[in-house]
Amino acid sequence: MNVLIVHAHPEPRSLNGALKDHAVAYLQRQGHSVQVSDLYAMNFKTQIDAADNTAGQPGVRFRASEDSRQAYADGTQSADIAAEQDKLRWADAVILQFPLWWFGLPAILKGWVDRVYAYGFAYGVGEHSDTHWGDRYGEGSMSGKRAMLMVSTGGWASHYGPRGINGPMDAILFPIQHGILFYPGFEVLPPFVLHRTSRIDEAAFATACAELERRLDGLWNDAPIPFRRQNGGDYLIPQLTLRPELAAGEEGLGVHLRGVCTFGL
Repeated sequence: MNVLIVHAHPEPRSLNGALKDHAVAYLQRQGHSVQVSDLYAMNFKTQIDAADNTAGQPGVRFRASEDSRQAYADGTQSADIAAEQDKLRWADAVILQFPLWWFGLPAILKGWVDRVYAYGFAYGVGEHSDTHWGDRYGEGSMSGKRAMLMVSTGGWASHYGPRGINGPMDAILFPIQHGILFYPGFEVLPPFVLHRTSRIDEAAFATACAELERRLDGLWNDAPIPFRRQNGGDYLIPQLTLRPELAAGEEGLGVHLRGVCTFGL
């Protein structure tokens, strides 16, 4: 299988760097092909702007979605965007690896999503009608692929528990897992999360690596998070609200999961 790791940490000698290296070596020993987009090492451009379309016209007002659509359709995207899209096409599984900074992605990884997820590539695809509102949330260009987050935090696991002060980790990661990954069609596996990174000693690192290996072995067989598919009948279209008879009387992020689940939302 082909695995793409998108790695977002500025220090190669960090815990994140060591886990990335361990994941690459382990996957390769199991016979998989691996590519790594090390965003800081690549000095990946963060901001989306008019320069992302190499055929842009000077003086013409920049419109992010329209410029993205035009560049993707015409084959005039900047080379770094097209290269990352090729990696996504190649991959059977994608791992986004990052430290949780201020409850979200590091800016460089958010910029990777902003620029690589072009209109016509990751969004704005498929029929829009009274019965089908685009190929998204379980459908789209990443259908048939799997994805997983590798996340590190400085806080304790209890800080991110159901009653923790930071809020449940699954709720914090919902915009990434449901939005950035499930939206274009990935099957999303539960995240690999490592807490209290400043307290990881040699023994704890060995334990973390063993758990990471177990999760990597399950990339193709572990059950994904049971997000509801947009066009699978659970949502009213074009309103895109959950049918009233489903999760009746409930609200919040957890209603977008099928069946009984302890997802923590």
